[in-house]
Order: sequence, then structure tokens, then C-alpha cells
Amino acid sequence: MQKSQKVGLNRERRHRHIRKKVIGTAERPRLVVYRSLKHIYAQVVDDISQKSLLGVSTLTPQVREKIKTMKVKCEQSREVGKSLATRAKAEGIQRVVFDRAGYFYHGRVKALAEGAREEGLEF
Repeated sequence: MQKSQKVGLNRERRHRHIRKKVIGTAERPRLVVYRSLKHIYAQVVDDISQKSLLGVSTLTPQVREKIKTMKVKCEQSREVGKSLATRAKAEGIQRVVFDRAGYFYHGRVKALAEGAREEGLEF
């Protein structure tokens, strides 16, 4: 087994372990993060009704305009978190449960969470 396959399998195992405990409800939906090599995606999900309430990524047109000049991915992630929090507050979502999806809480994942907190989203 190659190292890249092993890393992916370990992340999936951590993600399954986290998902046993982290459940999003209508009052407190789940903020889930997906990180690829180029982009970062964040969604707010209600697991009870099995619906995605909103989603933001580095590919979203409003965010893309803001991050056009940013070269550091952590800064881009922070901007995605701020945009997500702004849209969530407009939808009436104040509190969420953070699901890091098996990724370690550092770097881009941490920057996204801090950006969301800066705009007033409570974890």
C-alpha cells in the first residue's frame, strides 16, 4: 500500500469515528469541512432532515473575487470561514457543531474555523 493511500484511509477512519459523535440538528447544524489540494469547501448540514442548508468554497463567485490576490491558502480559508458565517447568520443560524471530517485541526481547517468565529458563529 502506498503512503498516500494509507493517509487517505486513516483520515476516513478518523472521520467515521468523529461522525459517531457529531450530529447536526435544526437548532445546531453541523459545519463540515472538505479540503482538497487546491480548494477548501464548507457546508452547514442538518442531519435530522438530511439537507444541506448552505455551502461556501474558494470557488464561490463572491469569495473568489475576494481571494483573487491572496496567495496563502490559510488566508483563503479564513475568508471562506468569514463568508460562511455571514451567510449562516443571514439564514438565522447562530450556533453550529464543527466537523473537521478527519482532518487535523491545524492549518487551513483551523483558519476556516477561526474565520467563522470572527464573524460571530458559535461552536
